[in-house]
Amino acid sequence: MSEQEKVADPAPQTAQSSGETATENQTEVMPSLAEMLQESERKAQEHYDAWMYAKAEGENIRRRAAEDVSKAQKFAVERFSGEMLAVMDSLQAGLSVETENVESFKNGMELTLKQLSSVFEKFNIVEVNPIGEKLDPHKHQAIGMLDSDQPANTVVSVMQKGYTLNDRVLRPALVMVSKGQ
Repeated sequence: MSEQEKVADPAPQTAQSSGETATENQTEVMPSLAEMLQESERKAQEHYDAWMYAKAEGENIRRRAAEDVSKAQKFAVERFSGEMLAVMDSLQAGLSVETENVESFKNGMELTLKQLSSVFEKFNIVEVNPIGEKLDPHKHQAIGMLDSDQPANTVVSVMQKGYTLNDRVLRPALVMVSKGQ
């Protein structure tokens, strides 16, 4: 055999061998239907587990949020209540004074009113006293009309002051308005 034949001869055998190996590798690489089914079931179980975890986590978040809202509603007025206790103490102290001096009683009530006004200011409770303003049905409740030299629907008398909390009406002012000229 010549060298060319020796060199040429191994190449076809290698190609044939590698062709057989490639065919064998392809059959080894290609999984059976049972293996594919098992892999799909494993992936499906992983996805199901992840979904169940996410669902449980979502329910826990909702439950915790509901508890937080409940606690917030229950204790929302705690700070305000603490401030109002000081006003209550002042009123009770004023009533327990045994002197029948009207002037001292009046001074005590004025101090208590000042204390209450301070609490209202701390919590953004603002008095609505609309004399001379145009009737605003969002802030005022007209309970009657009076003859007046004011333009029609102008507040001329306040029967009961209104109050707002952070610009939201707690209680509308009860007012009398002008009939107009």
